[in-house]
Amino acid sequence: MIKLFVGLGNPGTEYEATRHNVGFWWVDALARELKLSLSMDRGYHGLVARTSLHGQTIWLLEPQTFMNLSGKSVAALARFFKIAPDEILVIHDELDITPGQAKLKFGGSHAGHNGLRDIHAQLGTDDYWRLRLGIGHPGVKSEVVNWVLKKPAPEQRTAIEDCITRTLKAAPALIGGEMEKATLLVHTSKPPRPKPPRPEGMAPPPPPTSGGDKP
Repeated sequence: MIKLFVGLGNPGTEYEATRHNVGFWWVDALARELKLSLSMDRGYHGLVARTSLHGQTIWLLEPQTFMNLSGKSVAALARFFKIAPDEILVIHDELDITPGQAKLKFGGSHAGHNGLRDIHAQLGTDDYWRLRLGIGHPGVKSEVVNWVLKKPAPEQRTAIEDCITRTLKAAPALIGGEMEKATLLVHTSKPPRPKPPRPEGMAPPPPPTSGGDKP
């Protein structure tokens, strides 16, 4: 079961609306759902909240170390409270997934993500869970840094927020250790298909009418 939910991002108002901070957005949403307030705990180098569900202590954490030192915060809390790596879920931005979609994954490479890279190093293992929230890719590798540190376009922001709302429905399964159910919930929660564009010059269809209705 998941005992520690970690949202990745960078501290400071200049970063709060950027793509790299979608992990913070997800944990903030979970905190609202659980009616919790995160507060700074310097011992764990991050914003922390704690609650008890079904007799189990659940932690929420947003490292305030900046992204490339995220593991310092995660390892400090996990080691003190004896939370095993496979009881940790890290929520982070994912370039290789389109905005509006998400993937749940256990273990594997950090794929160049600086937050995951440091968590790998500090925990000494990659055997922890990740919820990968799609932010899309700029198309050019040299633009990746600028891309993740910029705000998403309004339609992308909406897609990401809708994805957060949908994937939060997996939280009870994650907390209950029902990882197959959680994976199914995350992977089948895809955004609705966009309607095909209407050919240019074609008038919109008339509104439906029923017999006897007055104009």
